[in-house]
Amino acid sequence: MVSLMDLPPPTKATTTTHYDHSNDPWLKQLFISSEAEKSKLAVIKPNSVLPYLNRPGFVPRKVEDFGEGGAFPEIHIAQYPLGMGRDKLGKPGGSNILTVSVDAHGNIAYDAIVKQNENSKKIVYSQYKDLIPKFFKNGVDTAEEIEKVIQETTQETKTALEKIVNVRLSAAQPKSVPKQSSSKSKFIKYKPSQQSAAFNSGAKERVIRMVEMPVDPLELPKFKHKRVPKASGSPPVPIMHSPPRPVTVKDEQDWKIPPCVSNWKNPKGYTIPLEKQHKAREAVALRSKVQKEMLMKEKERKEQELRIVVTDSLIYP
Repeated sequence: MVSLMDLPPPTKATTTTHYDHSNDPWLKQLFISSEAEKSKLAVIKPNSVLPYLNRPGFVPRKVEDFGEGGAFPEIHIAQYPLGMGRDKLGKPGGSNILTVSVDAHGNIAYDAIVKQNENSKKIVYSQYKDLIPKFFKNGVDTAEEIEKVIQETTQETKTALEKIVNVRLSAAQPKSVPKQSSSKSKFIKYKPSQQSAAFNSGAKERVIRMVEMPVDPLELPKFKHKRVPKASGSPPVPIMHSPPRPVTVKDEQDWKIPPCVSNWKNPKGYTIPLEKQHKAREAVALRSKVQKEMLMKEKERKEQELRIVVTDSLIYP
């Protein structure tokens, strides 16, 4: 058994186990930055804040105006107490609002919205002229030539449409309307028979103008249209028949068609083939024969019964 005297003496540490944070470069930089901020804040001396309802014309612009406090809700301006919110708003990507920019000709560049963020360092083709091949760009028409082509196309389209409209209107207008001849007029000079101041305003001669009376196109005709009877045409074509010959018994039987006989009603008048009609007649004849035989047997049976009854009554009075 090992005694306590045999144990080795405890080792004495010559170096300290405490870690010196001041020698760490990362922590040293952190401490330096925090101390700089503290010193910066220590330099700022807050101004005395006026009491509520006693701030007419007061506009907080600096950090000192807030007095280590928050914003003033009764003052309706943008406020940044202790610089809160100012850094985020000042960043390039902090706002989605783009400023209006123009191109070399002074026109508004609407494609600025597609040339931001990840596309800011790329070539973005957003105009129609970017689609034109290079060997066609030299032959692009000027504005005057384009306007001339537009005018020619417009005139051709207008002419074509007017032609179609005129055709439709001419088709809708009546063609049998007589034309009114207003140019055919005659002037007749005559002397009235009654020459006095009481007649014709005392004039000795008068001139009248004779024109044809205009015809109303909607007036009904004053005569009736009579239909002329159709002229007789050529005589009918003669039909050639074979010479008459006597009818034999076989021909007469072949032309004899029996009437339609059936057990079912035929209200709609269906056409029944001849072979079915013959079979129906045979079936009807067979059924009538069987029915007659059954009636005869029934009659004989009844007569036999009566005969037996009569004989029994005679034997046993």
